[in-house]
Amino acid sequence: MAKTIVVKQIGSPIRRPSKQRQTLIGLGLNKMHKTRELEDTPAVRGMVNKVSHMVEIIEEKE
Repeated sequence: MAKTIVVKQIGSPIRRPSKQRQTLIGLGLNKMHKTRELEDTPAVRGMVNKVSHMVEIIEEKE
């Protein structure tokens, strides 16, 4: 089974650049305090790093 991470949106995309809003949508986050369980791949990690000020990694699972 692949490694996964649980990501929670903690910041609002209001008054943020369009690319950051699109990155949140790409992660499946579009509302405050919403969580998603995502596969831990380099692409997902890059997206999380791009909007690290608006999301937090809650846990990493095996």
